[in-house]
Amino acid sequence: MTRLVGLSQRVVIDARTGERRDALDQRWAPFLAACGMTGVPLPNHPESALKVAQACGLAALILTGGNDLAALGGDAPERDETERALLDWAAERLPVLGVCRGAQHLAFLSGGQLERVAGHAGTRHQVEPLVREVNSYHDWAITLAPPGADVLARAGDGSIEAFRLGNRTAILWHPEREPVPHPDDVALLKGL
Repeated sequence: MTRLVGLSQRVVIDARTGERRDALDQRWAPFLAACGMTGVPLPNHPESALKVAQACGLAALILTGGNDLAALGGDAPERDETERALLDWAAERLPVLGVCRGAQHLAFLSGGQLERVAGHAGTRHQVEPLVREVNSYHDWAITLAPPGADVLARAGDGSIEAFRLGNRTAILWHPEREPVPHPDDVALLKGL
């Protein structure tokens, strides 16, 4: 039986009309299917997102990538607000996975430190001690873990690539962007 997982969405602003659109990478669907899951896109409207999440009987929540945090100069404050509401609701109910921007948001909200970095977007690099290569699409690195977090992986420059804090796990790479799902990422999601 497939499990339903909630997915936060990026905000895309149409240059011609100024329309603010919710968007999700289409690669999430096949990646989640490989994990025995089906994604439920959640709108960037806190009240509506909570109603959808509650009605669907979600097994987990995934904060996906895209958009910088509004506190760091990003232009999608409605996304930050929606994710905060979902995290408050999920606190004792559901496991949470933060992916890239989602990991940054988890770190930020939990007292971690973020710093703008160069050379982490559009590349691949090793993470230790996982001894594997991951993709990298971020301009903000987690340089200090939130208090009480277990650091699971670091990049060669020492920045934090993955951490766990209670029922919240954060990874800075995009598992959905790999041409073939990595077994470690499938195991991570199944473990939620």
